Parts: sequence; structure tokens; C-alpha cells
Amino acid sequence: MKNFYFIFLAFLVIGCNTSNSVTQNSETNDPSAMDFSYLALGDSYTIGESVPENKRWPVQLVAQLNERGYKVAPPKIIAKTGWTSGNLLAAMRSELNYTREFDLVSILIGVNNQYQGQSIEDYEEELREIFKLALNHSKRREKGVFALSIPDYGVTPFGQENAETIGEEIDEFNAVFRQVALEFEVDFYNITPISREAERDAALIAEDGLHPSGLMYRYWVEEIIDEIPQMLPQ
Repeated sequence: MKNFYFIFLAFLVIGCNTSNSVTQNSETNDPSAMDFSYLALGDSYTIGESVPENKRWPVQLVAQLNERGYKVAPPKIIAKTGWTSGNLLAAMRSELNYTREFDLVSILIGVNNQYQGQSIEDYEEELREIFKLALNHSKRREKGVFALSIPDYGVTPFGQENAETIGEEIDEFNAVFRQVALEFEVDFYNITPISREAERDAALIAEDGLHPSGLMYRYWVEEIIDEIPQMLPQ
């Protein structure tokens, strides 16, 4: 069990080099022919660690929006497995052109702050900077930005030995996340209860025993899909 723990520790914190700042493109969704653009900011949950590219929740969100008649370009994803709020903030500062604005911007960050034992105070400070930059890259400021809560990985095989502690700390980080979103008047969607359904349904967990499956991500998208079109410019 100890070897299992350290293998996953390296996997979660170090991540995969191929997961960094991925921009989706496809033949059917030519970005130049689309009406709306989308920037997705986060960590392994946004890059979709251990699921196929088309099962990542930002990609599924765009697919469902397109099915409803909204022409949304493939998302630009700035995310990497293992990233903390500090890592994401640094990447945003280095990779985003200040002249580039997006119709939609999503934020989901914080699980690695909790996992690595970083202070919730530092998380709150960095999160405010992330929100400021996100609003700067949103065409409609706060009206084009939304956040998803941090999932509870304590219900997965990887986290089950410390499930109670993990769940409590995730709730604490989410309370800060929600409060900062409220301060910036950004919509905050609580998908954490959905993530906890994995305790009873193994189909919601990816093969690595830690990250969400494509099915879980689909449930997240279904939770928010009726609200997101209202954020798009009319």
C-alpha cells in the first residue's frame, strides 16, 4: 500500500508534460467560423487526466452548446495535472496575451493546494489574482466568467483511507472558492455533491482510481448546461 501511495503522489503532483496548455481544434469546429470563444483554466480536472480528449468536461460543454445551436470554438485549455493556484496564476501571466478576450472563461482550481498541504490563506490570495486576470480576459467581465467547485477525491480508491479528512478540507477550500467568486460576482457551480456519488458508483471514476471518468464529467456539464448559454453575448 505504501508503494501504491507514493506512485500516485508523484502522478498527482508532477503530472504529465503533454497536459500543459492544450488548445482544442477539430475539422468540424473551425475556430475562425465560430461565433464564441472559450478559455478553460484549471488543473487535472480541466485537462481531463486519464480520459480521452473528447471526454474532458470543457470539450463536452462545447459539444453540448454546439448541439443547441451556439457556435462555440474548441476551448483553449490552460491546465496541467498537479497544478496549484500558484502554478495556474504563473501560466496565465506567461501564456495569455492581454489583447485576447474570450466569451466564456471557466475556473476550477485548488485540489492540489489542499493535497500538498498549502495554506488556505495563500490559496485565497492567489485565487483573487486568478479571478482578476480571468475578468481581464473576459469580453463581458464577470458576466462571462464561471467557476466549478473542487471535487472530493476522498471517495475514490486513492483517497478512501483519509476520506473524512479530505472531504472536510475540500469543503474548507470550496468555502473560500465560493466566497471569492461571490466577491467578483462570478457564478459558482457546486459540482462537489456529484463527485461524491463516485463512492457508490465506480463508473464515475477513471481507470487510474483517482480522477473522474468521462461519465462524471458529463454529469457536471448537465448540471450547468442550462445556465451557460445565458452568459453568451446575445
